[in-house]
Amino acid sequence: MQPVSAAPAPAAPVRPKHKGSAQLFENPLLERLSHTHIAWPVGIFIATTLLSLYYGFTHGFLSGASALGLFLGGLFLFTFVEYAVHRYLYHLPATTPRKAKFQYTMHGVHHEFPKDKTRLAMPPIVTVFVASLLFFIFRLVFGSWAFGVLAGFTFGYASYLFVHYAIHAYSPPKNFLKVWWTHHSQHHYRQDEVAFGVSSTLWDHLIGTMPKARE
Repeated sequence: MQPVSAAPAPAAPVRPKHKGSAQLFENPLLERLSHTHIAWPVGIFIATTLLSLYYGFTHGFLSGASALGLFLGGLFLFTFVEYAVHRYLYHLPATTPRKAKFQYTMHGVHHEFPKDKTRLAMPPIVTVFVASLLFFIFRLVFGSWAFGVLAGFTFGYASYLFVHYAIHAYSPPKNFLKVWWTHHSQHHYRQDEVAFGVSSTLWDHLIGTMPKARE
């Protein structure tokens, strides 16, 4: 069954709705599976992190400072992947009906209904698939280092999901953490062509996509 969005992604930014949820699929089962509680994907990625570290240490693939270095390397890699996917895939220009449908289903629906807590992460079955795919890709690319890199990457993924959920579900904190809320709010409500980092603003600074100061 092909996904059928409630509305195509328009060329101009959509006006956010703070209540309700869009229907993405005509099939009731697929529609139900497109909603998930944030605890499932966060838990799956944290479990992947712990299993990777456990297997790496118990089988001699990880040890000491090298494990910490690989973990931090995987975490750093995630920050770039998060930025690149958000900017180039989730904000793919909707130049054709097919691209419009894809963009709306993948991300446009989130911009239209930013307070829909059940669509802030992938469903569990998709999360398991992504975690498994990441393992095979990292094993192929990094060899025995994969367990440390994967642990850092999936920990970054879990952190991103938690931060993103907190930004949309809770009021801004009155401390240094408010920078995340402010940065992501700029992306949703003022300038959706900038501020692509969610768990980190690093790549927005380096690539030049920080929001412009309000006049």
